[in-house]
Amino acid sequence: MASYYFGNYHPGDPRNEISKGHGWSEWELVKAAKPRFPGHHQPNLPLWGFTDESDPTVMAKKIAAAADHGIDAFIFDWYYYDDGPFLDRPIDNGFLRAKNNRRLKFAFMWANHDWLDIHPYRKGAPQKLLYPGRVSPATFERVGDHLIKDYFRRPNYWKIDGKPYFSFYELTKLLENFGSIEATRAALDRLRAKAVAAGLPGLHLNAVVWGQPILPGEGKPADTAKLIKDLGFDSVTSYVWIHHVSLPEQQTDYDVVRDGYMKYWETAEHEFGVPYFPNVTMGWDSSPRADQRDEFGNFGYPFMNTIGGNTPERFRTALEMTKTRLLAQKYGPRVLNINCWNEWTEGSYLEPDTVHGMKYLEAIRSVFRPGRVRKAALAHFEK
Repeated sequence: MASYYFGNYHPGDPRNEISKGHGWSEWELVKAAKPRFPGHHQPNLPLWGFTDESDPTVMAKKIAAAADHGIDAFIFDWYYYDDGPFLDRPIDNGFLRAKNNRRLKFAFMWANHDWLDIHPYRKGAPQKLLYPGRVSPATFERVGDHLIKDYFRRPNYWKIDGKPYFSFYELTKLLENFGSIEATRAALDRLRAKAVAAGLPGLHLNAVVWGQPILPGEGKPADTAKLIKDLGFDSVTSYVWIHHVSLPEQQTDYDVVRDGYMKYWETAEHEFGVPYFPNVTMGWDSSPRADQRDEFGNFGYPFMNTIGGNTPERFRTALEMTKTRLLAQKYGPRVLNINCWNEWTEGSYLEPDTVHGMKYLEAIRSVFRPGRVRKAALAHFEK
């Protein structure tokens, strides 16, 4: 039971300092968000305030809340470009220095997509590329050495059958690093060999797959299933439901999107030849990343339709459906991930807000840790 974690809610990142100014974080977009159409709820405000996630005491609070409510791991959106890392402070300064970090596993999904200047984005403006997702083969080798030395061998790095879990977000960019399937496969094999040489039993390499791109510049391979086989991935997964389900209405009903994703899951179970780890999405609303001065509509990310009616109760039902299907599988590993712990500017977050409080986290606990719910209720009654 893992949750994606997007780490752009802290001041002081060197790249943000250059492009956005001193002290900027994506909290600024959350604060500026406004309702854009009838029935639209914005801004969505954090109950814990606009905290600095690179502070280990702040991250300790997140770890405790996640662990207490049944989450086993954070999968950090991890960024590394030819000239170095990005958004690594919540990991290195926050999570790894939090005194309680052993309560939660952690892993990485290399968010190897192009980083565009869209925070916020003015409708119709040229899309400025800040950091290309493609890296050189030499950078890829350095990245592998860095991962093994500084992360994979940590006792609380998430492992499947003893092998560190490492995921790639965009397969087309991975291929562009090396220019061919054969060269890409050789690079992944070298990465596995490095892990074995460091005393690990290998790596569990995972690929994020989708049917339809979301972010500008994203690309979908012509034959994803064949590519998964040719590159030797151990599993596939999804990042968010709307990679597989369209949003035809300005507020598309949550259950409609859920049911569309469940149909996709049926296909994915048989398509790739390796285990598929399903996703449960809490919601979708990228309007905070759209410049609030512009007309809002379905014009292309971040100006796009939203998910509506994503109540904690409906979220819990989606979790129950997912749990039932996973337990019915004959073989494991039985893994699911959630989008997302803190995608505040994409409307998908588990952290408590000022409207629902802890109810999304409580939904997770009620489905996956029901014994803890009964214990908490009894303690409250005894008080």
